[in-house]
Amino acid sequence: MLEKTYDAASVEPRIAKAWDEVDAFRAGAGAEPGAASFSIVIPPPNVTGSLHMGHALNNTLQDILVRFERMRGRDVLWQPGMDHAGIATQMVVERQLAERQEPSRRDMGREAFVERVWSWKAESGGMIGNQLKRLGASCDWSRERFTMDEGLTRAVLEVFVGLFKEGLIYKDKRLVNWDPKLLTAISDLEVEQVEIKGNLWHFRYPLEGGATWQAPVAFDEEGNPTEFETRDYITVATTRPETMLGDTAIAVNPEDPRYQGLIGKFAVLPLVGRRISIVGDDYADPTAGSGAVKITPAHDFNDFEVGKRHDLAMISVLDREAKVRLAENPEFLEGLAENAELSATISAFEGCDRFDVRKRLVARMEELGLLDRIEPHTHMVPHGDRGGVPIEPLLTDQWYVDAKTLAGPAIDSVREGRTRFVPKNWDKTYYEWMENIQPWCISRQLWWGHRIPAWYGPDGALFVEKSEEEALAAARAAFGREVEVVDVEAALARWEAGDGEGPVALYRDEDVLDTWFSSALWPFSTLGWPDKTPELANYYPTSVLVTGFDIIFFWVARMMMMGNHYMTTEPFHTVYIHALVRDEKGQKMSKSKGNVIDPLALIDEYGADALRFTLAAMAAQGRDIKLATSRVAGYRNFVTKLWNAARFVEMNGGERPEGFDPAAVRETVNRWIVTEVGRCGVEITDALEGFRFNEAAGAAYRFVWNTYCDWYLEFAKPIFSEGSEEAKAETRATAAWVLDETLKLLHPFMPFMTEELWAKTVEGTGASREKLLTHTRWPVSAGGDVDAAAEINWVVDLISSIRSVRAEMNVPAGAKVPLVVTGAGAVTAQRLKTHEAQILRLARAESISLSDEAPRGSVQLVAGEATVCLPLAGIIDLGAEAARLAKEETKLDQEIARIDKKLGNEAFLAKAPEEIVASEQEKRAEFVERRERVLEARKRLADLSDA
Repeated sequence: MLEKTYDAASVEPRIAKAWDEVDAFRAGAGAEPGAASFSIVIPPPNVTGSLHMGHALNNTLQDILVRFERMRGRDVLWQPGMDHAGIATQMVVERQLAERQEPSRRDMGREAFVERVWSWKAESGGMIGNQLKRLGASCDWSRERFTMDEGLTRAVLEVFVGLFKEGLIYKDKRLVNWDPKLLTAISDLEVEQVEIKGNLWHFRYPLEGGATWQAPVAFDEEGNPTEFETRDYITVATTRPETMLGDTAIAVNPEDPRYQGLIGKFAVLPLVGRRISIVGDDYADPTAGSGAVKITPAHDFNDFEVGKRHDLAMISVLDREAKVRLAENPEFLEGLAENAELSATISAFEGCDRFDVRKRLVARMEELGLLDRIEPHTHMVPHGDRGGVPIEPLLTDQWYVDAKTLAGPAIDSVREGRTRFVPKNWDKTYYEWMENIQPWCISRQLWWGHRIPAWYGPDGALFVEKSEEEALAAARAAFGREVEVVDVEAALARWEAGDGEGPVALYRDEDVLDTWFSSALWPFSTLGWPDKTPELANYYPTSVLVTGFDIIFFWVARMMMMGNHYMTTEPFHTVYIHALVRDEKGQKMSKSKGNVIDPLALIDEYGADALRFTLAAMAAQGRDIKLATSRVAGYRNFVTKLWNAARFVEMNGGERPEGFDPAAVRETVNRWIVTEVGRCGVEITDALEGFRFNEAAGAAYRFVWNTYCDWYLEFAKPIFSEGSEEAKAETRATAAWVLDETLKLLHPFMPFMTEELWAKTVEGTGASREKLLTHTRWPVSAGGDVDAAAEINWVVDLISSIRSVRAEMNVPAGAKVPLVVTGAGAVTAQRLKTHEAQILRLARAESISLSDEAPRGSVQLVAGEATVCLPLAGIIDLGAEAARLAKEETKLDQEIARIDKKLGNEAFLAKAPEEIVASEQEKRAEFVERRERVLEARKRLADLSDA
């Protein structure tokens, strides 16, 4: 006997344990012999991570697909694993050392620190794996991988060395996003833009040799200059004054008539004395500021490109801690004459923090009369998302992948249709990035990660091999003598002193690889590559990738590049891009806003099934999810509804007789429900095959809540209590069979409760289940009776319409109204006669009669060729109802006018966040819909009054 209430907190752990005990999700479990494979690789969460709402959505959608295909008999693998998360993990362990007052990373040394990180992972890492199990993720957990496990490390070495020897990995000096707190290069994904209320400083740079020009200072209505003044300087604007010490040019637009005469001339950099050229470049915007831009190629990404176009010197004036370094900086000092001004600048700023230099440099420019003006300027400043400080574009030696060469085949894969994006509009985003791709910086200045397999020798010698032994062998062959690996300081010292007759000193590169490098190999490295494993042959390429739009560039594109290069085929056929989960107002969740919704808390309160179904029901393609806790509570009620339906079937003797054939049932209502559950199965199948998760969930919801619970079980009640024994037996069997079919259809969305009901509904009946529900075959339509479906659906529509009219007209709930039907044909008349008892009961009608004329004082509704009349005169107070509806209409008109005024205010539209505007638009649509219903009710009332 089923418990009175469903307790998710006790059921879900028990069901999860049952799945685990039989290894229910191992690769190929439950598959038909010789079945086609279906595989998904999980986007590996960080080993430091905890389940957030993005994970919950992403993994729910993957699990729906995986359970769906497993039930269809496919050979399924959902490959789990975790990412080593270089920066995040190193920060966690360093923070732990500080809290425990233990030696720091630098104090303990690299080897000991890395061992400490492995210890942390064994003790505390990977918590998210257990959290995913709580969500119901049916991965093959026996195959869980880690981006730094032995197998994946071997794959990383194979790829790095191979690409290096192909000339597709190389070392170069380029600008990178540098985090001066963490002292490492970081990727664009690890940079967040923060709005800062700063300033725009306008500086005057003197022209060389006292040269002058005519600067326009007044203009007519058409923008033509009317007045000029003679100037011996050019004004530039900057938000980062400290970088001017590294300026090597001023750029003006070659089409800007103000400066055309200055192109090719020179200015003198204040405080430094450097001669800098004035160049014509389209990067300079004539409408922004003065139209002249200072160019610092070593400290700005746009300036770097300008510098390359004009062959400008690249002068770094900041070190890795973002402190100014001038005194022993050969690039800075080159070509400068020693003088008092330069000495004063070096003395004032050497070794000082960038922001301290900013203040004092501005003050010094003001003293010299070279500060033109200061403007308040709110702008976005890039910050490291982990370090939390402004990043510095820094010119450093790093390792790069020739992404442009690798991108070609990956672009063709999508353009030629071998891999498709869903929704399709993401193709454009993919092409835009891939066709303008830059070299991929893959080195990081960390200790935790895959250490770069490169060893350096004297005179620029470089050996890139898979192991130290292979590197030593290559070096011995190159030098013709013994070699040994020492630390970098010792190697440099020995090279400077000369190695003599002893072994040649080598040192290994201290950097590690970008975490995304190992993740780019994920679809094939997790299957055993570089070995030719059976799993690799069977499950690669994978079937679909489910991921967020924010990592199309960082992960999806790179997997495409690596998969095409090493496996000669795409890593997946379909990339499904899901939207963001926002708060109920449409705002992005963030700790600072205090609007983060914890999925684990929702699971604790409402159960995993309710959360999963909510996310699926709201996962419309291309539309962000506005999540409110009340929505999860609502779908918890859906779980309860199905549980109660199962109890009702059980209490009314629902049974599963051997050999039951749903296609052979005779009762019209049973033929109808068999037809409808088949239609529902087709609708869900079609939606899931098209990745329309919300449509699939909606079809399941409508069938369970409305068709099965609200209508079929209501129609079955009189049969259970008053029907013939044959009708009772058939209806009991049909109700149980349809419940089973419903559990199958709902299982991908709500796996815990459906698995529980699958087992519990046969306990004590003598029947048994051949398989777990998760391995049971997906429903195939048992056929259908179109006529029976049409007949019962006509009854359902009739009762629903009568209920709607009663609600609109405010008919008291206890009042029974006679139904008078005019214009009824033979089929309608027969249906009314057959289903009279159900209509009277469920529509709260007093009687049903056929007539040639509509009675006076009746509300009318159309039912096919017939008209159904409800005589309401004397049942409702027409005057009071008219007044109520008029008042409601006035109130709705006021609300609509208020919103129209707000939405018509350009100032509101300009300042209000997008989600606020969308919320107002949604409210207006709701008010308009309600007003239309009120108008319809007033029309019915007017017709009633005139009759």
